[in-house]
Amino acid sequence: MKKQTYTPARSITPEIEAMLNKQIVMEGKSSAAYLSMASWCDTQGYEISAEFLYKHSEEERHHMLKLFRYVNAAGGHALQPEVTGIKHEFKSLREVFELVLFHEIEVTKSINTIVDQCLQIKDFATFNFLQWYVNEQREEETLARRAVEIFDIIGEEGVGLWMIDQEVGKLEAYAARVSGKIGPDRG
Repeated sequence: MKKQTYTPARSITPEIEAMLNKQIVMEGKSSAAYLSMASWCDTQGYEISAEFLYKHSEEERHHMLKLFRYVNAAGGHALQPEVTGIKHEFKSLREVFELVLFHEIEVTKSINTIVDQCLQIKDFATFNFLQWYVNEQREEETLARRAVEIFDIIGEEGVGLWMIDQEVGKLEAYAARVSGKIGPDRG
């Protein structure tokens, strides 16, 4: 007797499923990269930057899981990504945050590509789901861009790196304020 397998009805196209699985890989690599950066910061004495990056590593993992659940709920199959090629050594704290900014810009481009495809094929459910990522990426880029700007504003000489590390701890409030999540008098 042949065993029957259950095949759920799909509301996600194979093309969008593949694109979302590619995004899952990107989010998984983000989480791993930020974890590696956090560890490096810890070993260099940048405690506040380390905590900032540990937190962002967890956020990226959350982004990945959110995609996982969406793909599976829409009848697709989310795939656990292999994460390789993660950098573990950095020349400077500035390099760490420049890499974060570069990476966030790449994630934004990827999300925008998926959103564009969803519009083209009229997959409005996935389009609506991805609006959270569009808004999140605006905030992530703002945060990363500001982190890099702090190096130029403060300078890295003398106590500059210590001050930069302190300022990294204030970035969340800054990003929330400029994204409109809180008013200027509350954060």
